[in-house]
Formats: sequence, C-alpha cells, structure tokens
Amino acid sequence: MNTSRRNMLKTIAGATAVSAMSSPLSLWSAEALKGNIKQSVCQWCYAGYMKKNNISMEQFIESCAGIGLKGVEMIDEEHWPLLKKHNMVCAMISTHSIGKGLNRAENHDACLDSLRKNIDKAATWGYPNVITFSGNCGGLDKQQGLEQCVVALKKIAPYAEEKKVTICLEYLNSIGHKDYMADTTAWCVELVTKVNSPRVKVLYDIFHAAMMKEDPLKDIQKHASCWGHYHTAGMPGRNEIDPGIQTLDYAAIAKAIVDSGYTGFLGQEFSPKKPDAMQSLRDAVKLCDV
Repeated sequence: MNTSRRNMLKTIAGATAVSAMSSPLSLWSAEALKGNIKQSVCQWCYAGYMKKNNISMEQFIESCAGIGLKGVEMIDEEHWPLLKKHNMVCAMISTHSIGKGLNRAENHDACLDSLRKNIDKAATWGYPNVITFSGNCGGLDKQQGLEQCVVALKKIAPYAEEKKVTICLEYLNSIGHKDYMADTTAWCVELVTKVNSPRVKVLYDIFHAAMMKEDPLKDIQKHASCWGHYHTAGMPGRNEIDPGIQTLDYAAIAKAIVDSGYTGFLGQEFSPKKPDAMQSLRDAVKLCDV
C-alpha cells in the first residue's frame, strides 16, 4: 500500500511539474523585489500573446501579480473586480481619443465629460490616474494649442484635486503618432507649470521622448516634479527593454526615478517580441527594480 501510494504521488508530482513547465503562464511566487518603485503593465501589449495561447484575463492578472507587479493599465472596467481579487489596481484609466484632445476648444466638453466620469470611477475604486491627450495639431499653432489645453485642465483640476485622482497628459512622439502636439519636454513642462495643480501632470513616456531625440535620463532628473507617471519600451522598436538589444539604460533611468522621490507607477509598455512574453515582462520588472 505504502509503496503504491508513494509511486502514485511521484507520478502526480511529475505530471504537475511537466504541466507547469509547458504552460505559457506558469505562475511564479511573488518576486523578492526591492519595491522602491511600483510597477505596472499595459494590458494591450499582451493581447495578441493572450489570444494565441488561449490565456484568460484572470490568468494574465494572476501571473502579473506573481511577477510582483502592483497594477495593470488601460484594462477594461469589466475586469476591475479581477484586479481587486489579486490585490492590484488599474494604474492608468483610459478616457478620450488621442487625436481629438484638449488643444481645441470644440473638443473640451466631450473630453472633460469623459475625464470627469473616469475620475469618479477612479475615486470609487481607489485608483490613482486617468489619462488625457493634447490631440493632433492639424495646422494649429502649438502655443495656441497649449493654451487651450491649459484652459481645459484648469477647469477640471479642482475636481481632480477634490477626488484625489491625477490627470496625466501623455507625451507621445509625433513620428509614429503623426502630428501629435505634446511631443516635446519643453511643451509638457510649460503645460504643467501653467496649470499649476498637484493633480495635473504628464505621463512621461521614455520611449517616445527618445524617439524625439531627447535625453530621458536628463529630463527625468531635471523635471521630475512635472511627471506623474512613466512608461517604458525599448529604443528602437518599442520591444523588450533588455540591455544590449536596445539603447536605453533602464537601470539608470529607474534609479533616477527613484532618486527623484517619485512614488507613483512605472508602467511597462513594450511590445514583447520574444516567444515567452511573460518571461520578457518578468525580466523587465527585475531590471527596473533598483
């Protein structure tokens, strides 16, 4: 009896181990991270991987938690209960479109309505940020567009302050996002300075800044008070952030973010190119855990 039982347990254990190794989402125990910076991940980057491997949203979220992530970004509201179940948050909530943003007065009502509704949701769930966009130039002078963004953000800033939710206007390059207005550090810093609210900041996308031939390390150190959220991706290609396969020194960048006193999220937003996308994510989290 005892011999048979031992053999059976060995068989089950062996089968379980093989199953775990072959699964594209083998669950890891939470990493022993330093935790000096909270990290999140943009779910859209893994949509193709999830579909290809028949991975459910809960499996993805559970695996992210196992890696040591604290949040998932821009994930549909229907999945927020799953985040709560796994002690995670939606670190950045989607709002209006990229192209039709705050730089034109005719867009203000629709954009501010979307922002207000999502600020309410963020406050109810205890989530930190909602995203917004400048919009495309479309022939509009950049300074005029900036002033219109300031007008709109000053209208909504008191509400964001009351609800303790931060509005983050995203810095995007105007090459891939052709004609996007908020495409320089100088423009973004001027915006935050003129609005002058602790709840209006910029989502500083490190990859996009590098695409615009700016110096992310220098600008993080110099303008840290303007940045309310960060995104990563490898330069060039916006794939994995591994050293040696792209040009940005993410260990140094993450250290500069920590040294600035930043307490928000660093969002991994690279498009994984390697077959094991979750291992790529795990490697990125460890690299930025300084």
